Amino acid sequence: MERAIQYELQLARRMSRLGTETAFEVLNKARALERQGKSIIHLEIGEPDFNTPANVIDAGVNALRTGWTHYSPSAGLPDLRQALAEYVSRTRGVKVTSEEVIVVPGGKPIIFFTILSLIDEGDEVIYPNPGFPIYESMIQYVGGRAVPIHLREERDFSLDVDELASLINDRTRLIILNSPQNPTGGVLERRDIEQIANAIGDRNIMILSDEIYSRLLFDGGQHFSIMSVPGMQERTILLDGFSKTYAMTGWRMGYGVMRPDLAAHMTRLMTNSNSCTASFTQIAGIEAIRGEQSSVDRMRDEFQRRRDVFVAGLNTIKGFSCRMPKGAFYAFPNITQTGRKSKPLADALLEQAGVAALSGTAFGEFGEGYLRFSIANSLENLQQALDRLDQWTKKSL
Repeated sequence: MERAIQYELQLARRMSRLGTETAFEVLNKARALERQGKSIIHLEIGEPDFNTPANVIDAGVNALRTGWTHYSPSAGLPDLRQALAEYVSRTRGVKVTSEEVIVVPGGKPIIFFTILSLIDEGDEVIYPNPGFPIYESMIQYVGGRAVPIHLREERDFSLDVDELASLINDRTRLIILNSPQNPTGGVLERRDIEQIANAIGDRNIMILSDEIYSRLLFDGGQHFSIMSVPGMQERTILLDGFSKTYAMTGWRMGYGVMRPDLAAHMTRLMTNSNSCTASFTQIAGIEAIRGEQSSVDRMRDEFQRRRDVFVAGLNTIKGFSCRMPKGAFYAFPNITQTGRKSKPLADALLEQAGVAALSGTAFGEFGEGYLRFSIANSLENLQQALDRLDQWTKKSL
């Protein structure tokens, strides 16, 4: 018998400002439909469909068997922090020490900790829109003012530096960059990054540079970080991790690279919230970073092959038009010619066509008129999704 609730739940006001990540809500809805016997093609969740590389799994299993089942330092195991410092030094062309690295369970804590550490009520944070929804959610949660910069299709979803410069003022405390970008697949080229650094100038503004997709660039593209621009390393917080690059989403491990004094404060937040990242996961991370890398290249090449097929297919479907993403593993088609709003269209495609996608509005107000499809699924399933979309639009539009 269900117990009656006698006391009203009195939540803190800040909980009303906390957003969510719609991908998990759509995934739950899609799985509920599957339990009813419906066939669903999952293109909603941003997760590689590949298995974690065998050498990384072996390292994790061996770590479990050899006693790596206890607490680690809150900032991470020294050996992993050193491996990451060497990796970032090599790939970003800057000098990084292990004291500048903290290891956390997933990438989101770096977003959370950065905003908690730096943003007071009323401080302004410039962030990309459409963009990863946790940016706006966390800014509002702490009482900051979320200032969106519109990523426009006609610019291949690369931000307008003049517009960015116009948004910067004395209340700006943080600028969030994300390249390659979720949800659009847009990429900030080296010239863009250097112009952004020039627009910031010598202001005491921090930059959170979300580079979680840095190894998933297509057509021979080369990643460039604002951390690499002279004079910017001290003001940059680099976010990267293992989930996307090594298909390790379930292992829960990301990392941040930042000046040592800020790293000490973020380590205190880590101590207060999670204590530490799982030790055996970190041992696997050392193997991922220092071990053989061909699996990363194979995964990237397969994502590029899928991108080519899926985007070409989208551009043959009534009411859809899609630019070619330069990185990550998403397609972000314009659906304004369907005459439908993004959320009702995404719902209809799930319920009627059996294709799970996300409304562009899940990524902010400027996502209206778009859908996001994850291409982290087999080529066979992507082709089947295209067939279902084509059939549905011919019948319903």
